[in-house]
Amino acid sequence: MAAKRQITKRFRTEYAKASKKGKGEILDRMCSALGIGRSTARRLLNEPASPRPDGDGRGRTARYSPGSFRLLEQVWLLADMPCSKYLKAMLPQWLPALEAAGELDGFTDGEADELMAMGAATIDRHLKATRDAARLRGISSTRAASEPLRNSITIRKAGDELDGLPGAVEADTVAHCGPTLMGEFCRTLTIVDFATGWTENASARNNSFTMLSGALEAIEARIPFRIRSFDSDNGSEFINHDMIAWLQQRDIEQTRSRPYRKNDGATVESRNNHVVRRHAFYYRYELPELDPLNELWELVEIKANLFTPSRKPHGWRTGRGDRPHASTTSRAPRGSASWSSTGPTAPRAAAGGSPTNGGNASRKR
Repeated sequence: MAAKRQITKRFRTEYAKASKKGKGEILDRMCSALGIGRSTARRLLNEPASPRPDGDGRGRTARYSPGSFRLLEQVWLLADMPCSKYLKAMLPQWLPALEAAGELDGFTDGEADELMAMGAATIDRHLKATRDAARLRGISSTRAASEPLRNSITIRKAGDELDGLPGAVEADTVAHCGPTLMGEFCRTLTIVDFATGWTENASARNNSFTMLSGALEAIEARIPFRIRSFDSDNGSEFINHDMIAWLQQRDIEQTRSRPYRKNDGATVESRNNHVVRRHAFYYRYELPELDPLNELWELVEIKANLFTPSRKPHGWRTGRGDRPHASTTSRAPRGSASWSSTGPTAPRAAAGGSPTNGGNASRKR
């Protein structure tokens, strides 16, 4: 490697001053001496001589400064630790807001420009250690419903086509049990619309039908469209006679995933992690913490639904085996009613929890 650098350095000045014919001769000599191709030789001769700051003469100088990576970690934490692709889409909106709030004092404009220039892969690579250190694990509390009752519910598999209209939701619960399942602890019900990605959360005292149906009614009042279908796992909190009757009274179709196939409900399973666990962590919450939890979800849904990009399947790639093509989009701000073929972007009214549709309150689709 040292001989390669020395030969390249010797030819670089001569190559820069040579004519077109002379450059060709230099390339031939360099290819013969190093056993490389002409394109590689041309690249080595054209790139500037830029040894590393430590003086070992290897490679090229770093593109990003250490300060830009410290800024990356700071913004990532303040933005609630999104994945690299989400963070890349959020930077143009979040950086000016954080700077105006004084959260980025001590960082220079040059470091901010370097952060804006970073790609998603670079962000992922430099956040890996920090992300791995923050990764925690929870306890599963799902108890399967009886087989005869479970078999009466239609199965919806991963990849089954939907009509693309809002109202087809996936549901799941998260147990805030801490390190043990003993005693009574809060559960958070998560509802995600498959077409729009709209996410709602509501916590209940336990997973009984009385408590969960109350949480579901609260979500139903807030969500800006009518729930048409309800897909869940095989837990007994969802598949029981009371819940089946409750959904039928509201003309809501009920489906379920296959046992031990979390990918059938991948949309809501992802929210369990980056919405519920990220904000409520893995702590134990009991009855005194129920109201603060629900107050937390009201704030979280504003950020998740109005200020976080939504990544969902959009169209299909041709010639690559029907692989879904994902697109990153942002929803409209609060009060801007907008309907499209992929669903509503109009949020609910700020007061009263009534859904909106172009300014007509109390109307649902």
